[in-house]
Amino acid sequence: MDTLDGMRTIVAAVETGSFTAAGERQGISKALVSKYVGQVESRLGVRLFNRSTRRLALTEEGQRYYDQAVPLLEEFSVMVDSVTGAQSAPRGLLRVSVPQTFGEMSLSPLIPKFLETYPDLSLDLQLSDRMIDMLEEGIDVVIRIGGVDDSSLIARHIKTLPLTLCASPEYIIQQGEPLKAEDITQHTCIIDSNFRIGKQWPIVDPEGQTTSIDVSSKVAVNSPRAVKEIAMAGGGIGMIPRFIIESELQTGVLKEILPAYKTLEFGLFAIYPHRRYLSKKVRCFIDFLMEEFK
Repeated sequence: MDTLDGMRTIVAAVETGSFTAAGERQGISKALVSKYVGQVESRLGVRLFNRSTRRLALTEEGQRYYDQAVPLLEEFSVMVDSVTGAQSAPRGLLRVSVPQTFGEMSLSPLIPKFLETYPDLSLDLQLSDRMIDMLEEGIDVVIRIGGVDDSSLIARHIKTLPLTLCASPEYIIQQGEPLKAEDITQHTCIIDSNFRIGKQWPIVDPEGQTTSIDVSSKVAVNSPRAVKEIAMAGGGIGMIPRFIIESELQTGVLKEILPAYKTLEFGLFAIYPHRRYLSKKVRCFIDFLMEEFK
């Protein structure tokens, strides 16, 4: 074990909270993590962790070691990048967390192009709509729809994702087409329970005036793709991210409602830790997203 390997292993153990997770992040076994930690502690002559069968806790000395090791590792990475410059391609494993639907429909088709562009990288794409702890789970970049409240993280805006009101042609034939925002109150709507607005839908008219419409609904579901399927089956009017229904709008399976009006829109963000140094593999991935989704 060299000094850098030991330092990286200690940092990984602190940030993931266990030797097992630290090993997964470092690509080594739990036993090797334990060995490296023991060797570092032996060299320093101090205990860095208090171990138990249920948890891993930093000692006071361990906290000081971690606080100073993180900037040292960043300085080392800066030095390597400054020496190798553009001649060094990003390499290693990139772990990315992405919302399930966006990951499946919009990001996954771009992955072969990204890996062809950066052949020394491998990608662990984790599709999940839950909030995650980046450090604890060893995630390099989180792609999220909506902002971030954690001041220890940086959120870089990639693009804006509008939502679109839509229904099936059959539903419109049977129930009539809304011509103004207030008409929606006379229709059955499909609620996406991922949105906090519930049954209060904000509708913006062509003059920029926003009206909050109290919609009528008999079904709520926490999946925008399920909302799309219900709408296509004639179940009512849905308010769905446009990237999910783009092809259905083009083929006429769904028809946009109140096309001159607007409703909710959300930002698509790349989120990463608030550190001075951003690794080359993370920078390349974010730049790739900015180019593809511009």
